[in-house]
Amino acid sequence: MSIRYCTTPGGRVAYSTAGTGPALLCDSGWITHLRGQLNLFAFGAFLEGLAERFTVIRYDRAGCGLSDRDCVDLSFDQQVATALAVADAVGARRFRLFGASQGGQVAAAIAARYPERVEALVTYGMCANGRDLAPAEVRQSVVALVRAHWGMGLKALTGAFVTDPTAEEEAAFARFQRASSSAEAAARMLEVYYDTDISALLPDIRTPTVVLHREGDRGTGFELGREVATRISGATLIPLSGSSHLFYHGDWAAVLDAILGFLSQPARRVQRLTDREFEVAELVTEGLTNQAIARRLSVTPRTVDTHVENIRRKLEVRSRAQIAAWVAAHPLRQHG
Repeated sequence: MSIRYCTTPGGRVAYSTAGTGPALLCDSGWITHLRGQLNLFAFGAFLEGLAERFTVIRYDRAGCGLSDRDCVDLSFDQQVATALAVADAVGARRFRLFGASQGGQVAAAIAARYPERVEALVTYGMCANGRDLAPAEVRQSVVALVRAHWGMGLKALTGAFVTDPTAEEEAAFARFQRASSSAEAAARMLEVYYDTDISALLPDIRTPTVVLHREGDRGTGFELGREVATRISGATLIPLSGSSHLFYHGDWAAVLDAILGFLSQPARRVQRLTDREFEVAELVTEGLTNQAIARRLSVTPRTVDTHVENIRRKLEVRSRAQIAAWVAAHPLRQHG
């Protein structure tokens, strides 16, 4: 992997690209390290999956990883400016966007403020208002702990990011975070996240949008993701199973499938769905089981099983998350 640099008002920022295809600008959240993250949990495999379809653009925010660490602007507006500067540096005038957690706020702000640049938006595990993540006293104590004792702060936060981590996973996560940022920069970026509220921007987003959120997310409650989806006109919420806040931990393949299902253009024309199949697909998007769909449509579960299998075959997808993502990308009912 080669690293390049671009200049921003907040300092020199490191970035890299992987794969070929349409540009996909990614912000994976809080603190990053372009090289170190590749070896953390399933991040490398996740990136490989995206790079099969897209030119994936990643970067380290100012204060993180291989970017400038000293005398940098860590404000939210500077984070938005950094993402756009990186896109400009690689010549991506228009791009697709993926933002996770704090990166979801950045991605959503770009989609709202620069609609001419964004073709599609996917968020994962994000909230509209950082103050909703925890009571004020909890937020203040977490920031203070990170700032005063990076090691203890990391241990306290691990459980919010990774579900029931093993000792090895906890150690790997701590090593990665120490390598990614200083205690002061990490605390400051956490403060910025807690103090950022983009609720007023969300209704301005007109870009096709999918909101991904794990139903048991311990770091950012599912209801906060649902709120994001309700505030963006036409957005689709795709609930995912699991409780890890990191998209590349736990069932990361389901997250990847949902992203690819929404953002990818099919290599060849898929077979058209019948009206009934499209109706079933829409109910899958609502998170209903086959039995629940059968009750809703007053048909047998076996009939629904057959419809779902036909939908998978026609759309050439494997999972229910991919079906939901396809429906989000094709909101108008087909007639076949």
